[in-house]
Amino acid sequence: MKEIFDLEESRLREEIIKRGAKRVLIQLPEGLRTKASIVASIIENAGALAIVSADPCYGACDLAIPEAESLSADLIVHFGHSELVKSEKVPVVYFEARAMIGVGKVVEEALHLLEPWKKVGLVTTIQHLNKLDEVRGMLNEAGKTVVVGDARRMTYPGQIIGCDYNNAESIKDEVEAFLFLGGGRFHPIGLAIDIMKPTIVADIYEGRAYSIDSEVQATIKKRWACISKAKESKNFGVLIGLKTGQKNIEAALRVKDLLVEKNKKATLLALREMNNTVLLQFPELEAFVNTSCPRVSFGEFQKPVLTIREALVMLGELEWENLLSGGWFGRSNAV
Repeated sequence: MKEIFDLEESRLREEIIKRGAKRVLIQLPEGLRTKASIVASIIENAGALAIVSADPCYGACDLAIPEAESLSADLIVHFGHSELVKSEKVPVVYFEARAMIGVGKVVEEALHLLEPWKKVGLVTTIQHLNKLDEVRGMLNEAGKTVVVGDARRMTYPGQIIGCDYNNAESIKDEVEAFLFLGGGRFHPIGLAIDIMKPTIVADIYEGRAYSIDSEVQATIKKRWACISKAKESKNFGVLIGLKTGQKNIEAALRVKDLLVEKNKKATLLALREMNNTVLLQFPELEAFVNTSCPRVSFGEFQKPVLTIREALVMLGELEWENLLSGGWFGRSNAV
């Protein structure tokens, strides 16, 4: 079976030898977990002890620094993302795991869905940036004007991650619609909510193209219902994420102060994993404001879990229309 992702095996081996690493912690996102034993074997053949982190890895902000320190690892090998946060305690080497899948057929299908629009914004995730020029060429040949955002906070032009769509936001006034190249619905739903433009997905894993807009509208309705339910709450938990690139104590303190000013009770909660089971252990808390990764708020919770900007809407500090038009995730969780 042909390998889908480029694991850069030669570079991995060279990095271990060059750095003289003795104990290496490996981080793999869910889609690359099947490669864990291959990566571990390469590292051990290069002379280092390999330990695979079995905890979830949600992005480049989710570096396993405390885990590496507790295991006395002298290097983290992080697959599937590009550098987003600096690590001063344990060195981190990134392997982007670019996908080696043809995109021609699915982009041709996407072109039919893009017919109503001439000016198209093009975005993708790190795995598919190697196909960006090819896709841009196909769109140009079809008569489309293609715009790609500059790198901004990201490593590469056109790159988006689950909580940061600045590359798309920087060009949204120049285009009529967006084409997302990649897999799954997580990234394109976040993109479309943040930029509020028609969004077509060219899913190279499913081998088909589709509009994400109906799912986006359903998500927005769900978020409004969440805000409305939270308005009725008096006792809030303010969530502080403990993951390396997600901790924002200052924002949490400002949110707590604002809730108290609005005659709400607020309790600060610090946690690494934010899920429904954990939050239900605090039955007296009726709703939560998440100051960590904003996309976590979109998970399945029995109680309202708001992003910072959604909390500002709930408290009357931000108009709903401004949330819709001004970037849903608030460019770095400003309060």
